[in-house]
Amino acid sequence: MPPAAERVPWGWLAAGRASRRLVLVVVFVALLLDNMLLTVVVPIVPTFLYTTEYEAANSSVAPAQAEPAPPALKAPPFSSLFSYFDNTTVTVSGSTSAVDWVNGTESIHLPQPPTSSPPQPSGCPEGEEFLTEENVRVGLLFASKALVQLVVNPFVGLLTNRIGYHIPMFIGFTIMFLSTVMFAFSGTYTLLFTARALQGLGSSFSSVAGLGMLASVYTDDFERGSAMGIALGGLALGVLIGAPFGSVMYEFVGKSSPFLVLAFLALLDGALQLCILQPSKVSPESTKGTPVTTLLRDPYILIAAGALCFSNMGVAMLEPTLPIWMMRTMCSPKWQLGMAFLPASISYLIGTNLFGILANKMGRWLCSLIGMAVVGISLLCVPLAKNIYGLIGPNGGLGFAIGMVDSSMMPIMGYLVDLRHTSIYGNVYAIADVAFCMGFAIGPSTGGAIVRAIGFPWLMVIIGAINIAYAPLCWYLRNPPAKEEKMAILSQECPMQSQSYRTQRTLRDFPLADDSDMEAEDAE
Repeated sequence: MPPAAERVPWGWLAAGRASRRLVLVVVFVALLLDNMLLTVVVPIVPTFLYTTEYEAANSSVAPAQAEPAPPALKAPPFSSLFSYFDNTTVTVSGSTSAVDWVNGTESIHLPQPPTSSPPQPSGCPEGEEFLTEENVRVGLLFASKALVQLVVNPFVGLLTNRIGYHIPMFIGFTIMFLSTVMFAFSGTYTLLFTARALQGLGSSFSSVAGLGMLASVYTDDFERGSAMGIALGGLALGVLIGAPFGSVMYEFVGKSSPFLVLAFLALLDGALQLCILQPSKVSPESTKGTPVTTLLRDPYILIAAGALCFSNMGVAMLEPTLPIWMMRTMCSPKWQLGMAFLPASISYLIGTNLFGILANKMGRWLCSLIGMAVVGISLLCVPLAKNIYGLIGPNGGLGFAIGMVDSSMMPIMGYLVDLRHTSIYGNVYAIADVAFCMGFAIGPSTGGAIVRAIGFPWLMVIIGAINIAYAPLCWYLRNPPAKEEKMAILSQECPMQSQSYRTQRTLRDFPLADDSDMEAEDAE
């Protein structure tokens, strides 16, 4: 083969490694798969546990309770023959059939269904007490992922500052693949809990490294907002596909099928990362980032993190409780339990892509304020639904509003670090992911207990009121002040603008090529 022909693939690969768009594609796919796995279990776990535990236990008890009728109650031969010429009295009493002979006449006791309680509608699951207890167990299982992320995220932020973003990103893929395979073959609550916690570990590496990588590549505020909107579109698409895909596959193919499909897609993502990111290369940041403790003392970062936490806490509380509430009140089949989240997912996808660009023009603080208010109103309307069609409006508004908040707050996090701290993004996006995970940890774990104590409607009232009350705090993000030393640096290069500016670092291509560091030094 001619040497020129051999260099063509390698030249394309080198050009791809220097492309910011391909980096955005890698992060998009990673967030897509992470959130597909996040939501694909939402309709599967409640019905799977109900089938394997409650119905299996009852089916094993039922044969032991079935006993043959006593011989004394058996009808004599030809008892089915009935003559109108005999003075036979027919009485209906009780729920068992028996034949007695009184004064030479035959008295037949026919069976009658009990009338103490009305029969349950067809399709409604039995076991009210089991479903009530299952709210808590399913909530804890869903919350285990976020709890693990809460613990691991700060360490991943420090790790990205020391070795770069490429290796943590690939570690996240490897752990996610193992978690997906474990979900496919888990048959007990304990194994499902372990797989969910393992997913949280992999998600910590993928999300923190991915968002930090995007912020380091797109240093212009406007471009960063657009890139974050596209990346969050991958998150939204994963949420969109996950729940309906899981419910349909579980209903018509089986429990393992959706997880095996996701495992195959994860392998493709790993191959893409090997080609684009070079995960064997250590590329630490040249500047030491601001410590997490310093960032946590910044009130503006805390307000942004709180908005992320409380807005996502609403949908986090819905994930374990809404399917069980639908099973109890609407007698919904399995496929509807996942389809109920479809309006929220579609509107979230629209909201993140629309406001990734629009929020920069109208003000990200205003988008967040309106979004949190709409989140609260939508949650208050959820218990008013009488069937799955009544959930379309509230869930659609909920997803659109959360898209407004997420697509505004993620770029604000990077903006605040550029404006008030050192422009190293691993730690601040670790904080953003911690805030996101706190919503998904506190929401499911407390939501099930609140439903058991005071009911599902009051749960929606509580979290809806919290979002409406928190919304005015977003006003403080309208024009955050810069630190004095940062103000001096920025004023030397260009006047600081409230929405678009350039950082003190020179904009350069993504440092994936070996000679990129030398090019940066020459540019300086």
